[in-house]
Amino acid sequence: MRLIAALLASSLVNVTVAHAEMKLSSNDLSPGKPMASEQVFNNFGCTGKNISPELAWSGEPEGTKSFAIMAYDPDAPSGSGWWHWTVFNIPATVSKIATGASGDKKLPEGAVEGRTDFGTSGYGGACPPTGDAPHHYQFTVYALSVDKLALPETAPAAMVGFYVRANTLGKATVEVTYGR
Repeated sequence: MRLIAALLASSLVNVTVAHAEMKLSSNDLSPGKPMASEQVFNNFGCTGKNISPELAWSGEPEGTKSFAIMAYDPDAPSGSGWWHWTVFNIPATVSKIATGASGDKKLPEGAVEGRTDFGTSGYGGACPPTGDAPHHYQFTVYALSVDKLALPETAPAAMVGFYVRANTLGKATVEVTYGR
């Protein structure tokens, strides 16, 4: 009888977890495909348009009080990857960021862009070294258990990442590539 109860409880937990899975999509990024020039950096020898991508998400866990977005290149030859974008304090009522929201200041009220590894706040597109194998760019939306992260817009990406991960309830990622 205990075995049956344990199996039943286990199956109910699995159903709940599957229902709570977050999903992330984008009209600008196709999972596993190369990034378009619109999202590529426009400096350091790269000639893209440096436009932040549209991101839309759903399925956030119960108790979500805010969201954060982080864009990361684990293949950058820095020894620690490269942070391309951090946005935090996105209200829980928001489920989409428009194309160009970073450059055109169309982020939701209260949202804060942290400093990237380019040394500035705001979106910084892909720009891997010439001749490298294509890099992977991970755009992740995090559902957070807090209304706000008490961080300034000058907070470096590693600090934002620390606080985001400490308060994560769920997350969803779209990964794209880019090489030159």
